[in-house]
Amino acid sequence: MARPCRAYIQQAIEVTGGWLPFDRFMALALYAPDIGYYASNAPKFGLSPQSGSDFVTAPELSPLFGQVLATQLAQALQVTGTDALWEFGAGSGALAGQVLAALDAQGAPLTSYTIVELSASLRARQQQTLAAYGQRVRWINELPAQIQGVLLGNEVLDAMPVKLLARTGGVWHERGVALQGDALVFEDRRTDLRPPVVIEGAHDYLCEIHPQAEAFISTLADKLTQGAAFFIDYGFSEAEYYHPQRHMGTLMCHHRHLADPNPLVQVGEKDITAHVNFTAMALAAQEAGLGVLGYTSQARFLMNCGLLAQLESATLHQRALAQKLLTEHEMGELFKVLGLFKGKPWEALGFVQGDRTHTL
Repeated sequence: MARPCRAYIQQAIEVTGGWLPFDRFMALALYAPDIGYYASNAPKFGLSPQSGSDFVTAPELSPLFGQVLATQLAQALQVTGTDALWEFGAGSGALAGQVLAALDAQGAPLTSYTIVELSASLRARQQQTLAAYGQRVRWINELPAQIQGVLLGNEVLDAMPVKLLARTGGVWHERGVALQGDALVFEDRRTDLRPPVVIEGAHDYLCEIHPQAEAFISTLADKLTQGAAFFIDYGFSEAEYYHPQRHMGTLMCHHRHLADPNPLVQVGEKDITAHVNFTAMALAAQEAGLGVLGYTSQARFLMNCGLLAQLESATLHQRALAQKLLTEHEMGELFKVLGLFKGKPWEALGFVQGDRTHTL
């Protein structure tokens, strides 16, 4: 018997003539109301599979992540003359709690913390986590016409649906999902779509493009009249992203802290992600009127914001967890930070050393 999300997608494939482009499949698998992965009540964030979770994010790993990030956010609020924070896809609410507590301790001016969350189950969890902050925290479903403040997205861009492009025998195709009997299978159709750079060589090649994430950045840029934005996620600059040797793409699934590359099984029960093309995000921002504050690794960003000083007074256990935020084989190098601004440029703390904007 097909599980609800899989049955829903099977019906969608039949209704659309037997084929769904992958970005549509991914959107349904993750966000179909009540039955998509992020729309369900199943636990998602945690340190181990024993908790029933599928993966861990930096705020769950160490509270120092949000505490140190708050130093950068406080500077951004002051420099931009704003007093509101906006977080997109707030997960368990852990990051919001860490940031709010740290900003209060620093005496930073903050009148509101607005969370934009599509998942009703996650919103309910966030409301429990952040109940002590009362009316200062609010949740919305739609963006207003204009935004003033500092925007934050931690692991939100990687969860946005991507299109898959496959070059087979020298011919480019868009990869979609079809039915073979009762089984979900990949099916490629010829397309005029192309990756943003020429892929050298004649070998078969699979990659992603990110029209939805680019549109999201453009929308925020259009609405932001005063302020800044920081996006933290795993990904690369365009030259790295579309390297000729990265011929299998970056698409990955996560379930009970195990990774696998097959999104067509356990549909609705596991996370589906793709790495972020940060060059595409920066270009989308610039084309819509934002400037780039900086781009660097998570490790360098956190050290610039004072993490090493925080570790001096931490316990050994706290230090061990925080080290995962910094080390290259954990989150330190794979995760990047992109800073954007509206108005006049300024020097952001997180990018004072090790800025890689020139690589975008």
